[in-house]
Amino acid sequence: MTRSNGRLPGFLFTALHCCVLYPFRALPDLIPRRVFQRLRLRPLVPLVLCAAGCAPLAGHAQLAGTAATPESLDGIWGLRLAPQLSEQVLRPGDRPVTFAIADSITTTAGTDVALQGHAQLRRPASVVAGDALYYDVDRDKADAYGHVHLVDNGNVFDGPDAHFYVEANEGYISVPKYRFYLSGGWGSAERADVLDNERTVVRHGTYSTCQCESAPAWYLKASEFDIDSGNDEGIAHNGVLFFQGVPLLASPWLSFPLSGVRRSGFLPPTFSVSSTNGVDVAFPYYFNLAPNYDLTLTPRIMSRRGEMLTADYRYIQPNDSGTMSLAWLPHDAITGTQRYSIALNQNWNLGSGLSAYVNYNRVSDSTVSTDLASGVAFPTGSTTLYQQEAGLNYTNGPWSVLAREQRWQTFSSDSTYNREPQVNVRYARYGVGGFDFGAESDATRFTISSSDMTQGNRFVFNPYVSYPIERPGWFITPKLAWHFAAYDLTSIGTDVPAGEPKSFSVNVPTFSLDSGMRFERSVRLFGQSYIQTLEPRLFYVYTPYRNQAFVPLFDTATADFGLTELFMPNSFVGNDRVSDANRVTAALTTRFIDPASGDERARFILAEQYDFRTPRVTLETGDALSTVARTGVIAGASYKVGPDFTTEQAVEYSQANHYLTHAEAGFGWAPGSRQVLNVAYRYTRANSTLDYQPVNQFIVSEQWPLAHNVVSVARVNYDMSTHRLIAGLLGLEYDADCWSLGVAFEKYTNATSSTASPSTGTRVLMQLQLKGFSQVDNGLLNQFRANVPGYTPASTLNEPTSRFSDYP
Repeated sequence: MTRSNGRLPGFLFTALHCCVLYPFRALPDLIPRRVFQRLRLRPLVPLVLCAAGCAPLAGHAQLAGTAATPESLDGIWGLRLAPQLSEQVLRPGDRPVTFAIADSITTTAGTDVALQGHAQLRRPASVVAGDALYYDVDRDKADAYGHVHLVDNGNVFDGPDAHFYVEANEGYISVPKYRFYLSGGWGSAERADVLDNERTVVRHGTYSTCQCESAPAWYLKASEFDIDSGNDEGIAHNGVLFFQGVPLLASPWLSFPLSGVRRSGFLPPTFSVSSTNGVDVAFPYYFNLAPNYDLTLTPRIMSRRGEMLTADYRYIQPNDSGTMSLAWLPHDAITGTQRYSIALNQNWNLGSGLSAYVNYNRVSDSTVSTDLASGVAFPTGSTTLYQQEAGLNYTNGPWSVLAREQRWQTFSSDSTYNREPQVNVRYARYGVGGFDFGAESDATRFTISSSDMTQGNRFVFNPYVSYPIERPGWFITPKLAWHFAAYDLTSIGTDVPAGEPKSFSVNVPTFSLDSGMRFERSVRLFGQSYIQTLEPRLFYVYTPYRNQAFVPLFDTATADFGLTELFMPNSFVGNDRVSDANRVTAALTTRFIDPASGDERARFILAEQYDFRTPRVTLETGDALSTVARTGVIAGASYKVGPDFTTEQAVEYSQANHYLTHAEAGFGWAPGSRQVLNVAYRYTRANSTLDYQPVNQFIVSEQWPLAHNVVSVARVNYDMSTHRLIAGLLGLEYDADCWSLGVAFEKYTNATSSTASPSTGTRVLMQLQLKGFSQVDNGLLNQFRANVPGYTPASTLNEPTSRFSDYP
């Protein structure tokens, strides 16, 4: 036998100290051949021996980019210092090198190696270390004793003894403590069996991702854990989940992901208490069926209503995609009825510009969306209309065609018509000899369930031609349009004057002239340079009067009086009314732009619309002419005060009727991470669109840290006309390193109620997320996002992991 007691040449110590830092295959290239020598104990098992003196460096999180590039120490042909361990694939025919390091080494030529004191046996992606280590070269087996440290493919195990087949990555360690690199999960057990470089079996152990190992906030205890890094999955047999020392869940089989990718399994349960549903608990289960489609089933228990089941399915293919959501309550203990909701959305790309779609929604009754809203099965909604539509789209150059069948499920006196069917064709060409021209043709059959409403067919043809002249700094666009509509009514209801004909047509021409200019200059305000623009715009429209009182209202409503609507030639939206007009609109806009970044720091707008004569065409026969008078003024401003404070104001005043039509003012302040404050006031005068009920509301919302890891979330929507709270939300979030808890109290309004005063309800929402075990949101964060503009959830992203992050 030969014996070494640490008296190897000093240059070998230095060389081996460097070899710990480099990819194994690259060693002969990085260390000069006169310095580096391999001692081949067997032809197929290369082994490099050295004594103490080259302590391995501690592992660090993986670097990227230039930070990961090796640094040359002594020229292009010399050694290089790598900032981290990295992995390179062996060349064909190469064998990995095995390194032995210890205070003293005893070898039997070609058969075995005995290592004493700080012993290590190293192979690419694996390390066996201990106080003493015996390596059987014939069997490629390492037996380590005393303070054993085993690293296998990035997973780390510590225990009193280990027995490991090095090249096969197979063995076991007794009474280990361990950490898995994919999830950062750790634990302890009676024994851990390493089956290969991807699979590990832990017997009678625990698992957690919390940083505090003495008393983790949550942990999973099981008789056996199957850890499969190749499938990115951990399975606990006979497992019990503990949170703050209290058992939450027990199951003979539990599956959890080892990284952030999607995995089948239970999602975090949601809990709420409401005045309408009582105690409400949902247990969603996620099925990761394939990379391009999945399914979520959510059993739900409501103490006042009963048991409910929802199913959400979604998929995506190269040429089609879709979602389907079903909710079913077999027996509602409050209403005594069966309740359900169906939502189906499908899209197909058929090629050559042709596509198809289906959008189908149906519910059992009008209050399903509010009675059963939980953030899991439904969003909180207030609609009484549910769309059921299927159609085909075709686009090819200037042509676009839509053919569809559209129906509505309604539970109120809403006068929304079905289209059974509709064919809409559009054609548009631009820059043909300087002209833009096109047309819209639409043929629709309108039906409705109400027997006292007019029904029938309508054909519309709307051609137009314009000649835009655009030059640097200014433009002018004259335009001539024609509206033709022919009606063939199958029944006449009480919504039109009696004695009107069933077949008739309407012809209305319109001429408009749009013009504008743009000026720029450099200014300096408050010590800051800006580019200021001045943008005047003048718009004129003339449409002669045509009597349309006998025309039914199939799809037409009054347009809002806003900045966009100021430059529309028609005061109505739809094809059943064309307003007579002889008016001009003048607007002046100025902007202040940061020349360095192009960021718009401020904008001010002043616009006025003036009717040379009072319009005569009204929406309904009995409407007063004042409802269509457009003479009025709009003023608005938006500006940024610093990088985190923005504010907006807008006012609309009707000069024709001498009253304020609309006003709003608000600001948003976001000085730091998860710090948001929004304040707004909104006023809209009562009109037909709002069922003649005014909007006069004050809204405040915020997200603000209260203490370490504690954030408040709130929203208040107060109606100043009725002096009542329309909606309110008050919540708290606690975010720890491995878990988070959200609790919220909410008041909501059931706007679908058929009573004169909408009914209200209250509920308490709660959600617990265990990071590294299950961290998918099921409703509470969606409520926070919907209620607080600018809301930012706590980040659940971890540093990129590597198999070398914990490499010694």
